Amino acid sequence: MTSQTIANTPTPDQIRRAPKVLLHDHLDGGLRPGTIVALARENGYTQLPDTDPEKLGVWFREAADSGSLERYLETFSHTVGVMQTRDALVRVAAECAEDLAADGVVYAEVRYAPEQHLEGGLALEEVVEAVNEGFREGERRARENGRRIRVGALLTAMRHAARALEIAELANRYRDLGVVGFDIAGAEAGYPPTRHLDAFEYLKRENNHFTIHAGEAFGLPSIWQALQWCGADRLGHGVRIIDDIQVHEDGRVELGRLASYVRDKRIPLELCPSSNLQTGAASSYAEHPIGLLRRLHFRATVNTDNRLMSHTSMSREFEHLVEAFGYTLDDMQWFSVNAMKSAFIPFDERLAMINDVIKPGYAELKSEWLFRQTASTSGSVPSGD
Repeated sequence: MTSQTIANTPTPDQIRRAPKVLLHDHLDGGLRPGTIVALARENGYTQLPDTDPEKLGVWFREAADSGSLERYLETFSHTVGVMQTRDALVRVAAECAEDLAADGVVYAEVRYAPEQHLEGGLALEEVVEAVNEGFREGERRARENGRRIRVGALLTAMRHAARALEIAELANRYRDLGVVGFDIAGAEAGYPPTRHLDAFEYLKRENNHFTIHAGEAFGLPSIWQALQWCGADRLGHGVRIIDDIQVHEDGRVELGRLASYVRDKRIPLELCPSSNLQTGAASSYAEHPIGLLRRLHFRATVNTDNRLMSHTSMSREFEHLVEAFGYTLDDMQWFSVNAMKSAFIPFDERLAMINDVIKPGYAELKSEWLFRQTASTSGSVPSGD
């Protein structure tokens, strides 16, 4: 093994400590099982399948892996069900920021749908303010523990509902108060993004940012509409762009018009490997399209989607990719810089994060092999005169 290989092959500990950037993470998909149980008890929610935190965590993972859409969707009914009060939203958001920071995430954009948290009598604005307060509290706790993270919120509208313009206006009102952009989510089939053109046209007029869940399950038409009709800045998932890429038997790769456009325009793909395996986009990590998309230099990023349901974290996602593709610290840095370039904060702040946080962090990790090598040889006595 060469010194260069030693320097770049990350250990699990290095993967955890590496500065990572997360663009696609759902707040209601990342709760701690113990928090779900506690909030259910505090708020009188009685529908949980189990009240033992460890068993409940297993239930969430098994339900998400079951192959049943009904069981998968049921998992969110429970997390959303306990997120209907201001205190609950503050707690969940604060713990989200803490957990991401503990995993080495230095910048995250976490999304949620305000319209799903109104059953307890909160107004949309109160939901946003509670979540923002939680993120700031989580950032503060992380600093106290010697970690740094910055979290921005993405407000999501449900594509099967009719509140997209209202949520887009809400995102615009809070754009300088912790909200960095807008998203639509939910079932793609039967609910094309063009149903919400008024929201996207409004955001473009306001020079605001938005991403669209597209190309997760429905395929190329969803991606095409998100880009060419709606003007999305990023693609939430976008993994089905692989359907417009042909790999010939001799190894030649041919890109269709849409795939070429996505690559040429450097449109970010918010890829979520573990989640994609659960929804059938690939049968294994080794066969996940991220391998080809990285080789072809698409603007690919690595994300968690729903940490609870997929039993994952950014570190676990990278551990799977390192094992599947032999990725190095250089590859991890490439994905992290891609994500930071694609974030919805101002350019100068993105650049500072890349140059002052991400690159120095990876440089330090890549230098550690030198000190390990020194330590392993320091006890030997050199031969000579």
